[in-house]
Amino acid sequence: MQLLCLGLNHKTAPLAVRERVAFGPEDTGETVALIKTRLASADAGGVTEAMILSTCNRTEIYCAAVDTKRAADSVLELIEELKGVRTTDLQPHVYVYEQCEAARHVFRVVSGIDSMVLGETQIVGQFKKAVATARDVKGLGLMLNHLFQDAFTVAKEVRSSTAIGSNSVSLAAAAVRLSLRLFGNLSDSNVLFVGAGEMIELCAAHFSAQQPRSITVANRSLERGQNLAARYNGKAMKLQDLPQVISNFDIIVSCTASALPIIGLGMIERAVKERRHRPICIVDLAVPRDVEAEVSRLDDVYVYSMDELGAVVESGKESRKAAVVKAEVIISMRVQAFEKWLEMRAAVPAIARIRNRAEKAREELTQKAIKQIEKGADPAVVIDLFGKAFMHKLLHDPTVLLRNAEGLTSEEREHMTMIVGHFFGPR
Repeated sequence: MQLLCLGLNHKTAPLAVRERVAFGPEDTGETVALIKTRLASADAGGVTEAMILSTCNRTEIYCAAVDTKRAADSVLELIEELKGVRTTDLQPHVYVYEQCEAARHVFRVVSGIDSMVLGETQIVGQFKKAVATARDVKGLGLMLNHLFQDAFTVAKEVRSSTAIGSNSVSLAAAAVRLSLRLFGNLSDSNVLFVGAGEMIELCAAHFSAQQPRSITVANRSLERGQNLAARYNGKAMKLQDLPQVISNFDIIVSCTASALPIIGLGMIERAVKERRHRPICIVDLAVPRDVEAEVSRLDDVYVYSMDELGAVVESGKESRKAAVVKAEVIISMRVQAFEKWLEMRAAVPAIARIRNRAEKAREELTQKAIKQIEKGADPAVVIDLFGKAFMHKLLHDPTVLLRNAEGLTSEEREHMTMIVGHFFGPR
């Protein structure tokens, strides 16, 4: 069984591509189950385990498979079927890692080294949710369970022994910076948050620190929106009322799990007219995007998506190069440990065959001994014969192997003799 990671992220694919292959909470679990059932055959790669990680900046599929090449091709074909994105369009943006390189990638992702925000901690929670979802649909087995537990251990070690997360510019902080560039300060700004998830909570905390004139939360669940708004002396509203009041807001930060845009061109065109061309700053943190792409073309409207925020975030990475180097050392050590585990697992089938053969010999000789005792044979003699016969059966194959090493070079024969000698050496 081989480990496979196939995906794309903010480094390899633009937002327009990432949003087309993003999986929402409603379809992640069923897709994991579909991968296991549809790709289980040898022709499809023999996939036995699967997990999907889909965030704002990446979509990655992890598998345990018999044939990783076939499995990778099959996964891309399935994505084409589910998302309507041609494989030929995806391939330039996709990376594929196998075995220890896949493990290294996972460790870097969970540790925050591969994130847009270097050292960010949100990815750990996202990864744990993805693992829990896969576990709920029985997508995980021995290999992926071991890999992900190792990954969480690595992430904890990296954060506790390096400064990887210090002085980082989060996406929420980047959103505030971009807003400040436009308005100078936010004391006269009315801020609207669309959604009430984890990312919006982070943004609300950062924007609240700037003491804007007002904070409003628009969410499908009014109760959840009220709970978030109450923390910052804000108001809540139903998402469906957004078109009627959106012109009241100077800054709009949106991050929902909607599969389609919820802020359209017509809505913002009307808002611009009602505002008499006072500027609007829109920060779209959702993937797929919450804001129609055409909105960015409007005058007096400044739309910032994940890709624009990434440029701001990038500025904070230079000072933490030493921390990254130290983190990579930790990861390399953990990868070596995982490699040893893989090697141990590779020996399991051979061990199972040895044990099965020994068990078969034991059962056969035990039955023979029982029959001899039932016929009146001396038990002590039977036990002695049983022991000799069992020893002969266990040693027969390696003895024949050593005696009849025809066709082997002297080096190969010497190597085989050394292995057998080590195996049967003194303990």
